[in-house]
Amino acid sequence: MSIKMSKENICINQLIGQKEETFLVQNDAIVPDIKPDALNVMSSNGNICIYKKEIQDGKIRFDGSVYIYTIYVADDEKNSIRTINSSLDFSKTISLDGVKDNMQLKSLAEIKSIDCKVLNGRKINIQANIKIGVEVYSNENIEIVQDLENISDLQKLNKVYNINSLLGSGTTKAYAKDTIKIPAEDNLMEIVKVSKDIENEDTKISYNKVLAKADAKIKIVYLTEDGRINSVISGIPIMGFIDIQNINEDNICESSYELRNILVKPNNVDDHSIYVELEVGIDCFVYENKSIDIIEDLYSPSILLKYEQKNAKIMQNKRKIKQICNIRQKENIPEIENNKICDVEVKPIIVSSQITDGRVTYECEIELVFLYEYSDTGRLESKSVIEPFTFNVINDTIKSNEQINTNIAITSQDFIIMPEKIVDMKIDLEFMLELAQMQDISIIKNVEEDDKILQERCSIIIYYTKPGDTLWNIAKRFKSTVEEIAKINEIENPDIIMQGEQLFIPR
Repeated sequence: MSIKMSKENICINQLIGQKEETFLVQNDAIVPDIKPDALNVMSSNGNICIYKKEIQDGKIRFDGSVYIYTIYVADDEKNSIRTINSSLDFSKTISLDGVKDNMQLKSLAEIKSIDCKVLNGRKINIQANIKIGVEVYSNENIEIVQDLENISDLQKLNKVYNINSLLGSGTTKAYAKDTIKIPAEDNLMEIVKVSKDIENEDTKISYNKVLAKADAKIKIVYLTEDGRINSVISGIPIMGFIDIQNINEDNICESSYELRNILVKPNNVDDHSIYVELEVGIDCFVYENKSIDIIEDLYSPSILLKYEQKNAKIMQNKRKIKQICNIRQKENIPEIENNKICDVEVKPIIVSSQITDGRVTYECEIELVFLYEYSDTGRLESKSVIEPFTFNVINDTIKSNEQINTNIAITSQDFIIMPEKIVDMKIDLEFMLELAQMQDISIIKNVEEDDKILQERCSIIIYYTKPGDTLWNIAKRFKSTVEEIAKINEIENPDIIMQGEQLFIPR
């Protein structure tokens, strides 16, 4: 008999693979002729820019640069503080089985550490330890069996899944520019450090477009001609439109911001200002909540059937959770005493995390690099401090089997020097969690009649239930139906049977 099937096409967004890799980028920076020789390196900092990323079969390639500011002690009479700016270009390929060029990529690149060593007075070796994490997703159209039209006694075991299906993704680039004023009494000599944070992220969907906007918080530490260290902070708006078809305001929208290029330089027109230009890549993913009715199993009491199944991984309950961690601590730092703190670089690091129902526990460290100035001599020094801390994100919706991605943003920081060489630290960190449940399901793609001949059967069987039995499995095994077994055995709830229970199985 030819089986007539009704089928439906469904689109399932699947996680193909994820991976993190750490690698080293290094080069020698040459001290310009107009600057004094380097005696030793005080500290270094930088920004990573990814200007190109590409998915190929089985691998992902990244091209980028690390822009580094190195503060060094000059080999002159005053052992003055100077800086040199340099860049490290790199290309990195990450191998990942199953990825193809038409898939969607999420990535995050960060600088883990920067190490500098003076080789001679005119040359400094710079090594940057870089980490890149990737997630690759695929949208797959799968044809599934919904019904067998010409089998009257077909028994189906259905289950409805609520999934997050990717409607579309897109990317755009945005340019953020500003001229940042500095005090009139500061005659700018060199830029010592540039740091950026993305804040106030927001997205809106309208007319098949996503409006993504945020603020780039830029902090510039600079050296004046009279040897003072000062800093200035400015917020620069970032905005971009991404075209994605067939989306609406009820969909779930995720956006990420990636620095592609950065230019910071003294303004040629105004001596008391700094020109800043950012090129930012904005990636956007839009999901819809969708219910799909899946046949998990089927059989016929009168016909032997065989079917083809396909395994798929679906995404459910995608959402974000944000919580603020307040660090309030007093630290004894003898080196700083009553001197002036010029700048503090704050770097939170997740050492480990553990997820249980209703809670994620993070074991973290916060690395602090103090740049301070001696009040009597004006000499600059740096001091690194690592503070361990634990933070619990508590939310009733968190499940232990969920996939979680976590980013940490620094929302505020304040450091006050107190008596007895104590530094009072107030740091607010925003933990941003992206959560989703990944579930493996089995989909029936095709059904055929089995060539085997149905053997003669007894009209009724007495069966004693065993651990793991369900009425569905028993009915399928003996070519009966759940309804008939429940009726003849007066079972009120077919989902509940007891181990060792005697059942009469009509056939």
